[in-house]
Amino acid sequence: MRIGVTQAPRELNMDIDDDGRDDVIARVDAALSGDVDVLSLTDRKGRTVSVPSAKIAYVEVGSAEGERRIGFGG
Repeated sequence: MRIGVTQAPRELNMDIDDDGRDDVIARVDAALSGDVDVLSLTDRKGRTVSVPSAKIAYVEVGSAEGERRIGFGG
């Protein structure tokens, strides 16, 4: 999962559980719609990242299958 933050040179990368993918999408939707002021997510290692909803530029949530590829081609 990647989160782009406005006025920040780098994006935030998080490794989330596939089981909690739907919950993450619901939290992102709530943050982008203005229902919550801060998007807080916890990764697989227990680290929590919080981003003000107004500063979120984009969020990319990878698919549960085939996300990690090695080598050339598609």
